Amino acid sequence: MAAKTNSSGDRKARIEAMRRAERSHERRTRILTIGASVLIVTGLVVGGTVLIRSQSDDSSSTASDSKATGKWKTGSDGVKTWSTKLTQNHVTKTVKYPMEPPVGGDHNPVWQNCNGDVYDKAIKNENAVHSLEHGAVWVSYNGKASEADVKALAEKVKKTPYTLMSPVEDQKDPIMLSAWGHQRTVTSAKDPNVDKFFEAYVQGEQTPEPGAACTNGLS
Repeated sequence: MAAKTNSSGDRKARIEAMRRAERSHERRTRILTIGASVLIVTGLVVGGTVLIRSQSDDSSSTASDSKATGKWKTGSDGVKTWSTKLTQNHVTKTVKYPMEPPVGGDHNPVWQNCNGDVYDKAIKNENAVHSLEHGAVWVSYNGKASEADVKALAEKVKKTPYTLMSPVEDQKDPIMLSAWGHQRTVTSAKDPNVDKFFEAYVQGEQTPEPGAACTNGLS
């Protein structure tokens, strides 16, 4: 009788031990489930925050004011020089320059090809400014320039490395020459100031990055 009683007690003890083990397993499972849920929610929150910040960055990168504050100072030779140091940051945004055509400031990481390249259509200021940083001279003209002057200037540019040419309809004068931090107006392709400007500013002392490439950029 005693043996039977002991056997019954052992069985109850084993059952109770199994129940405790099961309850313990259930608690661990609940803890793991809650932990996984917390991680998932945290991941969603962090991911959403990153996405919102990314979208905010993208939206703010659609336009930017250049930090190039200053004004023109005109020399006795007629060349205008920007009065303050021009920024050189690489940006992918559209930059609002304080002058047209621009002569420096933040610009696109890709330069416009300037190995005597002549463009029949307008190019982006941000790429052209990068070319100026490499020591190029940018010949620009608007609809008031004569066809003969445009043709003659194009021939000169094609023969001159570190130059480029394109229409800039919004510029003030029919024909303008720009280098990093410098600019002037010329009256025609025969104006002697064209040669003087080229001699002074094609890879001139104003160049922030002398010898940098004018090929393998944007064409």
